[in-house]
Amino acid sequence: MAVTDEAIEKIKAMIVSGELAPGDRLPPEKELSERLGLSRNSMREAVKALEVIRVLDVRRGDGTYVTSLEPHLLLEAISFVVDMHDDDSMLEIFAVRRMLESQATGLAATLGSDEAIADLESEVGSIDAGVGIEELVEHDIRFHREIVGMAGNAYLASLIEHLSSQTVRARVWRGLTEAGAVERTLSEHRAIAEAIGRHDPALATSLATAHIAGVERWLRQAASA
Repeated sequence: MAVTDEAIEKIKAMIVSGELAPGDRLPPEKELSERLGLSRNSMREAVKALEVIRVLDVRRGDGTYVTSLEPHLLLEAISFVVDMHDDDSMLEIFAVRRMLESQATGLAATLGSDEAIADLESEVGSIDAGVGIEELVEHDIRFHREIVGMAGNAYLASLIEHLSSQTVRARVWRGLTEAGAVERTLSEHRAIAEAIGRHDPALATSLATAHIAGVERWLRQAASA
């Protein structure tokens, strides 16, 4: 194991064991490197790597802290990976999203509160096919975020959201606009919201599966064009 990797593993072990909790400040670099039996250089590189993946927060002039370790932070890197992949890989990513989000939609229909459902219905009622790409993207983010939020699993919600970055969403909505399919897509949103409102998990799951599969088909066609 490389020295930097060893340093990463030792810091991780301190967090997993509870020796360092979310929000805690790490000991000074010299003290920590001596305690772990590692060079200050390897410790510095380990801290940089853990900062990139949002495990640590380096505050200049104040010290290094463990972040909140909340799912939305730890899964942020997925969006970067999604943006970097080609069309074939994107299809595989959307297949994963379809499997996860369809089940999350079924859970939303089972667990969604009256207030959360009212918010979702308000969202689908606030948009129409005449708005611009930016508004459609923002609507899409809110719509899917509200649904997966009802499932009650923060890791699932963050994973699904980051599997489709804002860049990818903009590309999809631009393509749907050019294909004249915006109204159809928005009507699918309304149908999903209605199924959730009726607390019908089977229908909600089926509609969500078909909705995301439709985006997959558009991506496949765009890739082969």
